[in-house]
Amino acid sequence: MAEHTSSSITIDAAPADVMGVISDFARYPEWTGEVKEAEVLATDAQGRAEQVRLVLDAGAIKDDHTLAYTWHGDNEVSWTLVKSQMLRAIDGSYSLAPVGGGDRTEVTYRLTVDVKIPMLGMIKRKAEKVIIDRALAGLKKRVESGAAA
Repeated sequence: MAEHTSSSITIDAAPADVMGVISDFARYPEWTGEVKEAEVLATDAQGRAEQVRLVLDAGAIKDDHTLAYTWHGDNEVSWTLVKSQMLRAIDGSYSLAPVGGGDRTEVTYRLTVDVKIPMLGMIKRKAEKVIIDRALAGLKKRVESGAAA
């Protein structure tokens, strides 16, 4: 599972605004095409999600799973699989970097998925790419529309 898929996008907003949308799991079904339900199961001392249950429908990958989130300062969050019906593993992260004067943000999304059922590597990578591309496009649209405010 060493291979991962990653992509980046630049969003016309400050990193804090972008992270505000990323950390608002309850609203994921409003802007991510694949997440149909999201429920925060546990939070840390700062009120940030530590465990989140997600119902995912990403074409080849459909699942009800729980992820554990780790917050690395204000500009990065990563996650790993706690339990799943279909997935053997899922590791991902959002990393944010201010661009220019800090009113724009480069967002890099990394994702590695391993499923319990046999699936060709190229199909897994395609599913990862679809998830990443849709998530980044949805994140950009959500943040830039001001819907998060």
